[in-house]
Amino acid sequence: MTSTKQQAFRRGLHLEYFSTAWMTFEFLVGFTSGVKAGSILLIAFGLDSFLEIISGSTLIWRLRKSVTGTASDAEIARAEQRSSLIVGTVLLLLSLYVIGVSVYNLATHQLADTSWSGIAIAVASVILMPLLTVGKRKIGHQIDSPALIEDGMCNITCAYMAGTVLVGAILTAAFGWWWADSVAALVLVYFIASEGWEAFQNGRGKDEQ
Repeated sequence: MTSTKQQAFRRGLHLEYFSTAWMTFEFLVGFTSGVKAGSILLIAFGLDSFLEIISGSTLIWRLRKSVTGTASDAEIARAEQRSSLIVGTVLLLLSLYVIGVSVYNLATHQLADTSWSGIAIAVASVILMPLLTVGKRKIGHQIDSPALIEDGMCNITCAYMAGTVLVGAILTAAFGWWWADSVAALVLVYFIASEGWEAFQNGRGKDEQ
């Protein structure tokens, strides 16, 4: 491996460290804020961040192995595939959970409380996620890593999700619309389910063309 490519691997590894650390923070703030506010929208956002931690940890392992040369390509591929299958399955189950709770809340007119911490983390994610996407895609092409490029696209999905969270939280806070949180959560299901299905297919070795 050339020194230039070695440096690119290291940059990718450092970027993934930062990304996973942010997702950990996002999970803690999003999930706890959602529980306190009774917001299924924020809870779902937090749980999705937790799954991103799992995916990011696998990618860190993969990049470290490439840097040190202590694992074969076959071993790395199996680890990525296994992680994709687990994350995809859980994301699809999370989609069903969000649908069930959202429909129940709509039927019973449940109103989520305003969560300013949830709004703040959503704003930060809308700004940060596109920057991570650009960095990961650039380095991913340099080191020929489809996994890192795909992980960057997951960050864009996270930005869309954060935007949905932001809209739902602002509508609830500004107008007290009892249905806004649940409706926004149902919109969020589209992103969660799409990401989950893609990961599930990759985990089964059936990459979509």
